[in-house]
Amino acid sequence: MFVLGVVLVAVVLSFIEAILGLSGMIGPYGPLTLLLLLGVFIPGLAVQVRRFHDQDKSGWFVLLALIPLVGSIAVFVFMLLEGTKGPNRFGEDPKGAGAAATFE
Repeated sequence: MFVLGVVLVAVVLSFIEAILGLSGMIGPYGPLTLLLLLGVFIPGLAVQVRRFHDQDKSGWFVLLALIPLVGSIAVFVFMLLEGTKGPNRFGEDPKGAGAAATFE
């Protein structure tokens, strides 16, 4: 959901930049899109670490993305995998049985 939100905001900002004639000022990006990308970099890393913790893996697996081509594919596949059922060493399962009571 985080990535979907970022993509939707980036598309809207790209349209605004195109209308204002700002697109392509900084490489392929306009200034508004560049500010968005800089603003979501650290939260994006936090979301990745959270997903690895959901799978009972260390957050250091994020560094796999630094390996050219293969690392990015590996991280992408890990992001698609479902987390472990029940509690793990990083905490309770966010989709576990007790999670429904949180929203009542």
